[in-house]
Amino acid sequence: MSAGRIEARAEGPIGWIVFDNQKRRNAMSLGMWTGLTAALERFGADPAIRVVLLRGAGDTAFVSGADISEFDAHRSDAAAAAEYAKATDGAWKALGAFEKPMIAMIRGFCFGGGVAIAMKADLRIAADDSLYAIPAARLGIAYPTHSVRDLVALTGPAKAKEVLYTGMRLDSAGALAAGLVNRVVPAERLEAEVMALCATIADNAPLTIRAAKETIDQIARDEHDPQKIADRVAACFDSADYAEGRRAFMEKRRPVFTGQ
Repeated sequence: MSAGRIEARAEGPIGWIVFDNQKRRNAMSLGMWTGLTAALERFGADPAIRVVLLRGAGDTAFVSGADISEFDAHRSDAAAAAEYAKATDGAWKALGAFEKPMIAMIRGFCFGGGVAIAMKADLRIAADDSLYAIPAARLGIAYPTHSVRDLVALTGPAKAKEVLYTGMRLDSAGALAAGLVNRVVPAERLEAEVMALCATIADNAPLTIRAAKETIDQIARDEHDPQKIADRVAACFDSADYAEGRRAFMEKRRPVFTGQ
């Protein structure tokens, strides 16, 4: 049996995805990788969900990497490793393809694969007690190419090399200075700050946010699919939300967007 679990729950327009393996600082077990994929698929298909929040259970860690204690059972030979890779690859693809806003709320340890997961989020809001490291160079493994790309996009190539070459630890102030996180707040105010941010995003036009996310991600990843961007833009102008936004502006009231 895999240790740990993914808790997925909806609270109004917010989909919560909680990494829960507290005995191992929320390290990702095989079951958690498959559970993450299922949770993202569920929230992606639910029109009532406007924003998804990623967090670790408890106050000690966001995600501290892969659960290495499982490797003897699940990565003992090439065949087992291939099956393990199917689960992890599915989760990475689901994270990368998710079209709704995704926020990582980070407390405590955020190491290795935890940093990679957090970098897939659109925004990273961190507590002042958070710690970051990518210890691949101390383990003799290569950090995945898609995660290196995300790191370079956030920190720049020089800082990415320093982080990967040294395996250095960054505290919350260092992570903020490097561009790894968007904002650092006192730990006791973290959830309130993130909830306020989620509420702001959830109130805005979903189609506009989807178009913005697609455009920004293509630029950041040096991808080129102008037709996909054009389709996202056209969907905004053809939407009932665009008409609602114009009416609300003229009537001097807050718009009520439906994502249609």
